[in-house]
Amino acid sequence: MQRGLAKCLGGLSLLSLPLAGIVAPVGSPLTDGAHKVGLADSRVGYESLSYVTDSKVVIQALGERQPLFELSLNPPLGLPTVTGELDPAEIDLGRQLFFDRRLSKNETLSCAMCHIPEQGFTQNELATPVGHLGKGVRRNVPSLYNVAFAEALFLDGRERSLEAQIWSPLLAENEMANESREAVLAKLASNDFYRERFAEIFEEGLAESTLGRALAAYQRALLSGDSPFDRWHFGREELPSKKGSGAEGYPALAARGFTVFQDKGCAACHRINDSSALFTDGQEDYVYIWTLGRALRPPSVQLAPGIFVVPTVDAETETFTDDGRYEVTGREADKWRYRTPSLRNVALTGPYMHDGSIATLEAVVAFYAEGGGGDPAQDPRTRSVQLTQSDQEALVAFLMTLTSSHVDVLVSDARSVTIGERTAGGQ
Repeated sequence: MQRGLAKCLGGLSLLSLPLAGIVAPVGSPLTDGAHKVGLADSRVGYESLSYVTDSKVVIQALGERQPLFELSLNPPLGLPTVTGELDPAEIDLGRQLFFDRRLSKNETLSCAMCHIPEQGFTQNELATPVGHLGKGVRRNVPSLYNVAFAEALFLDGRERSLEAQIWSPLLAENEMANESREAVLAKLASNDFYRERFAEIFEEGLAESTLGRALAAYQRALLSGDSPFDRWHFGREELPSKKGSGAEGYPALAARGFTVFQDKGCAACHRINDSSALFTDGQEDYVYIWTLGRALRPPSVQLAPGIFVVPTVDAETETFTDDGRYEVTGREADKWRYRTPSLRNVALTGPYMHDGSIATLEAVVAFYAEGGGGDPAQDPRTRSVQLTQSDQEALVAFLMTLTSSHVDVLVSDARSVTIGERTAGGQ
């Protein structure tokens, strides 16, 4: 009920194969203006009957296919070297699969319905996503930008391989809900194109491992660097010479925010190296930060603008208890700890925190300035940050400059997938 138009756009499935796309240089400017980050409904005023959606019109034109494998050969400014060269054929197959709703049990959900290209390959409209048959998922959707560099996957770090992690959402009852790995492979094998394409690309043909390789190849290709910060810090771009002069360059307020970022300890978790920056700690240092998501959830359910109901009948519901890293290790010390996300493109990937409980960057910075959630057991680094209002404004200005110059190109590439109808013979 609460999914907006852009959410639905993310779920458009690939039902007509093969693809047709136009190859354009990575980073080339887009001319149609239709394929860009930010197509979402903010839901401001959604609690009121007078609510009016701010979703954009449905994208009707195909995007432009990009040679994404070239990014692995020459990563954008600010990113480290990519281990291994990406295969264009694997990327293309993975892209097709990423948008195909047939990967879910009842063929209503695709990977892209949670990782929406127009919304930073996450979801801007929901704190936590909706899965199979409307079942809730406990955690905020992690963005897929630069996931190629992730040393641990999922917010609790339970997987170490992109190839292996695909089975968690594919089989989870509240996500894509497939009965087994064999059922997924059998469905794909019944499609002539997929069966033949896997046989052409992989010596093993269609198998658990090759399905993982294809989906992982596309995700690894979503590299995004070359932000204003990168061009200033690593590319040595100058600051504007005079305040208000209109000269191009890195904003002085953002430069001050970077100083705040370093001086106040933010870089202890969101680290920066001499020649590159992933703005995370290698995802080995799981941090406990008390957030609103551990509070009791309200009993009412919003069905539509201004319409709330309190359920009066018993129904099967999911537990929203979330013990974080503890669920992986069983160690009491790991309770409510989560891996540190990257800050790259952070302006595009709200809402924030592991439970999506904070809506804006300004609110996140204020949360830390106020000492975090207030639990004495939370990580001490999150309780000792002292930020004036001026510091907070500068810090937000810095975070806003971590957006890649080619995120819209990645959206256009994603929307180069042809959308069509089923035809006879399983196509």
